[in-house]
Amino acid sequence: MLHPGTKLTLQQRERLRVIGIESSCDETGVAVYDSEKGLMADLLYSQIDLHKEYGGVVPELASRDHIRKTLPMIDQALSESGSTKHEIDGVAYTAGPGLVGALLVGASIAKSLAFAWNVPAIGVHHMEGHLLASMLSDNPPKYPFIALLVSGGHTLLLACHGLGQYELLGESLDDAAGEAFDKVAKMLELPYPGGPQVARLALDGDSSRFRFPRPMTDRPGLDFSFSGLKTYTMNTLHNITNPTIQDKSDIALAFQTAVVDTIRIKCQRAIQQTGLSRLVLAGGVSANLALRDRLKVLGSKHHVEIYYPELKLCTDNGAMIAYAGLQRLRQNHTEDLSITVRPRWPMTELN
Repeated sequence: MLHPGTKLTLQQRERLRVIGIESSCDETGVAVYDSEKGLMADLLYSQIDLHKEYGGVVPELASRDHIRKTLPMIDQALSESGSTKHEIDGVAYTAGPGLVGALLVGASIAKSLAFAWNVPAIGVHHMEGHLLASMLSDNPPKYPFIALLVSGGHTLLLACHGLGQYELLGESLDDAAGEAFDKVAKMLELPYPGGPQVARLALDGDSSRFRFPRPMTDRPGLDFSFSGLKTYTMNTLHNITNPTIQDKSDIALAFQTAVVDTIRIKCQRAIQQTGLSRLVLAGGVSANLALRDRLKVLGSKHHVEIYYPELKLCTDNGAMIAYAGLQRLRQNHTEDLSITVRPRWPMTELN
């Protein structure tokens, strides 16, 4: 077996099996990925019920729940994959960005297992994990491509030329798209998690009633800003006395349409700017069906191939961390046994 940080020989690179641990926020994910057999086990535990009564994630509660759930899920993942510790070639974990306490739980467990099993530990960037989730599909994209990463904490446009070779095209200057969805959900008195609730409410909306602004589309560039749209939504709601469910549905639809159309405009600009003909959509908001439909139309119009992860791989999960960890292990990107995490970690700092 390998010592942590030991360089892999060419023979060892041919067949690898990695266990991945995701603990960046409010979902505990553990998965086993094999370079020949593919995804062998994929477990996910959501803390939605734990945080629902608070209307959002409570970091300390999230960390404690990761402590309770991670080790039993690791045992279960090994069992379901038919793996023993002697067959694991590396332990991948989410090193950032995310909640510092939650990240430290995953990092501590991963480094401890790496030491005990005498294998490398691999720190994975959370958003790179999301980006690579599309590679787990039956029809994975080929480099180069544009990646749109949309989640609760990030909205990014990247030109991806290879693993770790990412060029930042645009990013959110304030609220990410997912964060704006969650805040609008609170305004509309919808339960946590807010994003899917807004999308459901929008299904009954009247599209002819409101038209919300498409922020930062009246100027050049690929950056995003959703803070002003959030304020516009709040003001629209406050101007209605005793809003009904239909009022809220109309507002939800107008808000969602504005977000989706803004993203579509920026993606179209990125395609024209780079000349790339493949677009990969990833992150929690990539599960939004209105966004998928809008980008599908964009792809057909501009002859661009659109790629999405499976719906179950759009939210945080261990599969994407295991897969990304395996790819990084092939490049000999391993960590020492010191327990460090990066709650803030720009993707542009990945090599």
